[in-house]
Amino acid sequence: MGDAWDRMVAGELYRADDPELLARAAGCARALDRLNAISDADRDARHDALAALFGHVGENVIIRSPFYCDYGRNISIGDGVFINFGAVILDVAPVRIGAGTRIGPNAQILTADHPRDPETRKTGLELGRPITIADHVWIGGGAIILPGVSVGESAIIGAGAVVTRDVLPGATVMGVPARPIG
Repeated sequence: MGDAWDRMVAGELYRADDPELLARAAGCARALDRLNAISDADRDARHDALAALFGHVGENVIIRSPFYCDYGRNISIGDGVFINFGAVILDVAPVRIGAGTRIGPNAQILTADHPRDPETRKTGLELGRPITIADHVWIGGGAIILPGVSVGESAIIGAGAVVTRDVLPGATVMGVPARPIG
């Protein structure tokens, strides 16, 4: 692995236009084209394509096309995960999705972040913060999970919610920004 890749995955400042990162992203785009061309009904071929794309993919995983990600290698998916149409995972930092999790259509899991200091941001440097989603989480359609968030086991994230902070196990959150209900 190169320096830019190591810095990016570690959550340090990096340049997205680094030649190594551009090459890896291009390889991912080709893999996504292959994956998204395979019928959702051909589960074996889709699983093989996911296994080639992701850092880890469990058994009985269903990800419906179209699906989008940056690199794929930073994504780890547990057994029995279902991800519906149009999901986006920006995986500049590690993304872990626990077993039995259900993710609705057009959900976004975004590890990519930018420096808060405007002078640093002007330099084009970026960073990422990992996202962890525990087992048996339900994420509603159109929900957005922002960088650095952890979602506890059996939590529910309502459709359209924007999750800006950690979600406790068993909690239900909704709204913009997402807040616990009940």
